[in-house]
Parts: sequence; structure tokens; C-alpha cells
Amino acid sequence: MTVVDEVPADANDARGRVAELHAIREQVRRGPSERATEAQHAKGKLTARERIELLLDAGSFHEVEPLRRHRASGFGLEARRPYTDGVITGWGTVHGRTVFVYAHDFRIFGGALGEAHAQKIHKIMDKAIAAGAPLVSLNDGAGARIQEGVSALAGYGGIFQRNTRASGVIPQISVMLGPCAGGAAYSPALTDFVFMVRETSQMFITGPDVVQAVTGEKVSQNGLGGADVHAETSGVCHFAYDDEQSCLEEVRYLLSLLPRNNRENPPVLPTTDPVDRRGEALLDLVPADGNRAYDMRKVIEEIVDDGEFLEVHERWATNIICALSRLDGQVVGIVANQPQTLAGVLDIEASEKAARFVQMCDAFNIPIVTLLDVPGFLPGVDQEHGGIIRHGAKLLYAYCNATVPRISLILRKAYGGAYIVMDSQSIGADLTYAWPTNEIAVMGAEGAANVIFRRQIAEADDPDAMRAAMVKEYKSELMHPYYAAERGLVDDVIDPVETREVLIRSLAMLRTKHADLPSRKHGNPPQ
Repeated sequence: MTVVDEVPADANDARGRVAELHAIREQVRRGPSERATEAQHAKGKLTARERIELLLDAGSFHEVEPLRRHRASGFGLEARRPYTDGVITGWGTVHGRTVFVYAHDFRIFGGALGEAHAQKIHKIMDKAIAAGAPLVSLNDGAGARIQEGVSALAGYGGIFQRNTRASGVIPQISVMLGPCAGGAAYSPALTDFVFMVRETSQMFITGPDVVQAVTGEKVSQNGLGGADVHAETSGVCHFAYDDEQSCLEEVRYLLSLLPRNNRENPPVLPTTDPVDRRGEALLDLVPADGNRAYDMRKVIEEIVDDGEFLEVHERWATNIICALSRLDGQVVGIVANQPQTLAGVLDIEASEKAARFVQMCDAFNIPIVTLLDVPGFLPGVDQEHGGIIRHGAKLLYAYCNATVPRISLILRKAYGGAYIVMDSQSIGADLTYAWPTNEIAVMGAEGAANVIFRRQIAEADDPDAMRAAMVKEYKSELMHPYYAAERGLVDDVIDPVETREVLIRSLAMLRTKHADLPSRKHGNPPQ
């Protein structure tokens, strides 16, 4: 029995109708039952409305179609017509800026998507695109509603089409808060960022039972598609957290670093960190010896405002760092090799990770600062057979296609094709700087000497001494810190302690940069 059925028949005046409305609204707010809410909490999960309250500014949520109910019949559906149809949609604010949101309510049909459910999502996505405001999806659904058959599948198609239409137009963030299988996993894959919560959220196309039936492999839900798997192995997940509260707080932080749409710049925040703050620690953080490792994160901390940055894909492809931060209050995207992992080489996963990040920054008007310390591409049969040429070209394409302000800084090594790909001046970097410790070359001195002076070394009475002499000669002729600067391939060699000020002053000059690309429908990037 619904609340409407419980309203007295003679309540036909205005007050009676208003009382009826409030009774219905209260039922919508409470959800299907206390028992369903308790079951959700028992799993360590919040309800859809509790999640929305954590995401949005207090009291800012405006719900759309709370009274929507499905019209399907068969399989007992006609007897179960709950309000909202298992998804809550609407808009509110995060840090005072408009954000659209939809949240699956697992208490109703397990959050499964039916025709009415999908139409609600379609409507809120259309409104987000029209308003030019970010869209956040709080995903906790069991996939397509089987009882509604192909209508449910068509509903997913409408979501995917809108995800694609919104790509690069408004920020799209998917927050995985429960098991999401099949079609429910594809919409997040089309969005800009994916957040997951350990133990309670999973993503997979086919679940463990199907995997076992088809391949004989036994695996748990978390082992197949849990947060750690996607954060470390597949790269599907950008951020993973231990609980929903921390996860949603970080979503709010990410939104503070993004513009509302592709026609605006990211929000600027005042900072007390001086523009001309000297980074004396940088002289000790980066060893002059190119064979010694160090943590590039500490370099970034020393340069950016108050040492704060948000690393994207922190645990996947850790030989490269992608982060959002601020310089003098202005948002910047940072791409940096990480010498602490695989000496900072570029490989298949690092190339994909950085390419996707560069494209996101370019789409949303975020200037890019690239910090180079790269010995080259990772050699190996697995890399070549896995398509390192194709995947490395993705990063090259992303940089070449980017029109936002781009500054590259060579800290130490920059060898071979990896030097070119990591936003060298030759592929369009607006400004290129280097520290006095830089080494820009086709390859390392030892390898180059072995190639160039192979005959002299082989014929020498003391090959080792000859090799050492040739290495020294190669370094002095082609790898000294000012070789590239003398040829105009580096705009200046700077004192490391002045890095922050140089970057901020340069970005300020580039803020009004305008670049036109040739007229085209779209490019055909390497896949």
C-alpha cells in the first residue's frame, strides 16, 4: 500500500493535498524500509541520500523526479512500484559551485537499471551538459534490471552516448560504492575519473561465477575487480580509499581543482606561499649522478603551493607521476618521471597514464608542467610485442595536440625518443628550462661511446681505458649542460632554487595564450 492510498478520501482541499504531498515526500526520503537501510549499513555502506549529503554542501541538494515510478509489468513488477525507481538524481553545490549528481539506491531493486531509472539518469546528464557543470555518479547498482529485458539495455546505451557527448565538455567523476558489473562498469570507464572504496566496491564485466564456469579460474569479487586490483594492476581506478567518507571528501577536493566546463578556467585560490620562495632543498634532493635514484614527489612538494598536490593513478604505472596542484593559486597539471621506480623509464602503462592525463588537462584548460628525468623507453620483448610503439605514440599525440600553456623542465637525464615525447620544445612546449645537472642526448654516454668509437675501443691496447676516454670526450662535446641551450632547444638554464618563481612567472605570461588547431572533425589518435 502506498502513502497515497492511506490519505483520507475526503482530504480534497488544499491543506489535505499538501498533507498528502508531505506524506509522499517523507516516504521518498525514508526509502523502502528500515530493514533495507539496516541491511545497507550492515555491509559497511551508506545509503544513497547519506552519500549525497557527504558530497554536496549542506542543504544545497535539489532533487529531480523523486516521484518517478516504473510502468513495467510482469515478473511481479506491477506489484512493486517504489518512488525514485532506485536512483536519486538532482543538483547541488560543492564549495559553492553547481554540481549534478545521480546515486543508485541499492535498497530498491538492488540499484538495478530499468527504463524509468535510466530516463532519470539521461535527464540529469542532459541538464549537466546544458548547464555546463560537473557530473558525479555514485554507483552502487546490480547492472541491468533483468525483468525489463532489452529496455534496460537500451537505457545503458543512452548513458554511454551521453558520457561520450559530455567527454571533454564537463568533468565526469564516477564513484564506485558497491558491486558494478557488465554495463554498469562501462559508464565509469568513459568518465574522467574513477574513485573506489576498498572491500565494498568492485567493477568487472563478468563476475567470478561466470569466470569460473568459462575458464575454471576461482577468484573472489575483490580479487577479480576490487579497488586495489583496479588501482594497481588494471589502471581502471584513479583513486582508492578505505571508507566512503574519505572517498567523498577527496571527490570534493578534486572538484575544487577542476573548472565547471571546458569554456572556463579552473578556480583560483589565494595563497600565502610567496612566488619568490627559494627551493634550497632542491640542491640536495636531486643527485647530480644520473645513476642515483630519488623521489620526484619531494621535488614537486618543494615547488608547488604549500607542498600540496593530488596524485592521479598514484599506485599504477608508478614510474611516472601525474598530479594536480597549484602554483601561485593557479591550478596546474604536473607530469613527472619518477626515478625511484624503474629509473623513471617510459613503458606501455606509463605512456597510457600520462597521455590520458595530458588530454584531460588540455580539455579543461589546465596548464601542464613536465619535469623530465628519463633514461628512455623500457627495452624488452614484452614491451615491443605489447605495442610500446603504439602506446608511446599516445603520449606523443597527446602533447602535440595540447593547446594549453606547456612548460618543460629537464632536471637531469633526457635521452632519446623519450626526451622528445616528454614535451620537448620540438613538439610544441611553449617554454623549456633545464637545471645545470641536465644531460640531453640521444643515449647515455657509455652506450653512445660503444657505438661511435667501437673500432677504436676494439683496436686499443687497453680497451677499458680507451672506452673511459671516449665516454669523457662524448660527455664534454655533446652532453654538457649548455649544449641544448646554445642551439636554442632550451630557453634557459636556471638555478634550481629559483624553479618555483621561474615557473610561476612563465605561466603568468602564458595565461593569455591562444592556439588554433587545423579545422577537422576530430583526430585519429593511436590506439
